[in-house]
Amino acid sequence: MRDLKHLLYFENLLQEANNELVQKAVKEDGKLALGYTCYHVPEVLLNLDNCVSVRLRAPRTGSVDIATYYLSPFICGFAKALLERGIEGGYGFLSALFAGETCSEMNRTIEHFELLRLVDNDKFFVSIFDMPFKTNDHCLESYVNQMRLKVLDKLKDVYGVDTSDEAMRKAVELHNRVCRAITAIGEFRKEENPRITGYEFHVLCLATYACPQYLIVDKLEETLEEIKHREPDAKKFYRARIVLVGSEIDDPDFTKLFEDSGAFVVADRYCFGSMPGREEIILNDEEDVLTQICRHYMKTCQCPRYMEHEKVEGRREYVKHLVEEYHADGVIVASNKFCAVYEQLKFCEYWGYERALASYIMINEFGIPAIAIDRQYTASASGQLRTRIQAFVESLEIKHIQKAKAQKAAK
Repeated sequence: MRDLKHLLYFENLLQEANNELVQKAVKEDGKLALGYTCYHVPEVLLNLDNCVSVRLRAPRTGSVDIATYYLSPFICGFAKALLERGIEGGYGFLSALFAGETCSEMNRTIEHFELLRLVDNDKFFVSIFDMPFKTNDHCLESYVNQMRLKVLDKLKDVYGVDTSDEAMRKAVELHNRVCRAITAIGEFRKEENPRITGYEFHVLCLATYACPQYLIVDKLEETLEEIKHREPDAKKFYRARIVLVGSEIDDPDFTKLFEDSGAFVVADRYCFGSMPGREEIILNDEEDVLTQICRHYMKTCQCPRYMEHEKVEGRREYVKHLVEEYHADGVIVASNKFCAVYEQLKFCEYWGYERALASYIMINEFGIPAIAIDRQYTASASGQLRTRIQAFVESLEIKHIQKAKAQKAAK
């Protein structure tokens, strides 16, 4: 297939947290860059008035020795990489940083931004809010109050940001415009011979988290129109279709590793992905706008931190639904080593549901082939990891061939 016109442009934007669009928004347009680390921070609330949201990443991280000194060797590599990059001065453009009380390791990282004064800005502040473990009405009320006190009121008091219902509706309109483009692009992954690769989709989707949305949405929509008229190769480029599930997968080269090994990543149910993350927010005129926004994020969130039965059952059924809807052959659960939410490892504060998803539920209850892998956030793909993926893809291909032969024999 012909390369997408803006693919290289999007790839370059992902090389640094303080990319050229962030710099344009802050230095030329006078915007406030608001950092956040998790889906539990409603993205639209950080795009109010003169604000832009930037989901923190630490691309091309090498050593994390300094961060390890302040934290521990036995915690999530993503948390350490963010602190290391902060100590290096990589997030000096931020006006504020928001995080939910969802992961103790990430909370320690965020606290160090304040304790070590990593951002040279007198008005810079860190805001950490409580997150419920359930999604009932009482928990929703608590979540709404936290967002009002720890996000909206702080922005209004410190920077004079317009936090009115009208401002929130305007932010939702921009969010929905981005979501419509990303969702439409992602739909092409359902095709038998798709006109977009999983790597390309990962780059496009990730850019919507890492860049000011108002500066990127036009090129996204242009790319969508380009893909609509793109001719796929005569021969499909993959040997097996997989659903990728996991935690902080913010490196498109990780997706490229799968596809270089013969897989096609057809669906992305992970942090920084589109499932959830890129669903439209539907507002009505009767209910409080903030309540509607918070309910959307609570209901769509697929994080294993939610421990109520409805959410537990919903996560497993959702992955099964993605396998069926996107015609996948198998599931790969990929998480950062020592992740406190997605991994069943020592020092884990939550139960390892996602590990069970791959090691038992998908295989034994749903009959869907699956494997679980873990990796260091700062490490490039190892030969051992590549070999495991290639072996899994080969097993899926063999099953596909055997199934086709059985169907032919039955006729």
